[in-house]
Amino acid sequence: MNKKQTERIKQRYNRISSVFDLMDHMIRDQWREDSLQKAYGEILEVGVGTGTNLKYYNAHAKVTGIDFSPNMLEKAKQKASRRPGHFELLEMDAQNLDFNDDTFDTVVSTCVFCSVPDPIQGLKEIRRVTKPTGQIIMLEHMRSDVEWVGNVMDILNPIGLNIIGANINRRTMENIEMAGLKVTHQEQLMSSIMRRITLSPNKK
Repeated sequence: MNKKQTERIKQRYNRISSVFDLMDHMIRDQWREDSLQKAYGEILEVGVGTGTNLKYYNAHAKVTGIDFSPNMLEKAKQKASRRPGHFELLEMDAQNLDFNDDTFDTVVSTCVFCSVPDPIQGLKEIRRVTKPTGQIIMLEHMRSDVEWVGNVMDILNPIGLNIIGANINRRTMENIEMAGLKVTHQEQLMSSIMRRITLSPNKK
C-alpha cells in the first residue's frame, strides 16, 4: 500500500470538500435511493464523503460511515445531525478498516473505488468485514467495455487523477473478481461506465 499516494489523495479531497456537493452529480438521486433502500441490518458505508447518501437510508437504519478525509466527514456530520436514524461517522482508510471480521450485514460504496489507491486491497477489506450472509451494494463508475471509449478514458485519466485523485479508467469488475467477491446482480446505468452491482462476500 502506497502511504504517500493515500495521503496525497486525502489532501485533495480535503481541499475540494467545500465544493464537492456541487461536483457530485454523476450519480442520480434515483440510483442512490433505489440502492440504499435495499440496505439492511448493520450497515457500513465506505467513503461516505460529504454524506450525500444519508437522506436515502431508511429512517430506522443503523449506519457506520467512514472516510479518510476529515474535511469531507465534517460536512457529512452536519447532514447526519439533521436526519433521523443512527449514524456513526469515523475517519478511516478503506484499505485498512478498523472493524472485526464479519461485522456488517450490508456494505455500501458509491463512486469510491475510483479513488482508493489500492482498490483490490480495499475490496478485500470490505469482504472481510461483511458477514458471510451479508451483501455489498456498489454504485461505481469504471472503464468502458467499448474499447475505443476505454482508450480515450485512459488518455484523459491523468487529468482527473491529478485534480481530485479519482481514476476514470479503473477495471473494477476485474478488481472485484481478484478480491474474491462474487457478483450476484449487475445493472448498467450509463452504458458500461456506470453500474449498480450487488456482491456476495463469497465466504465458505
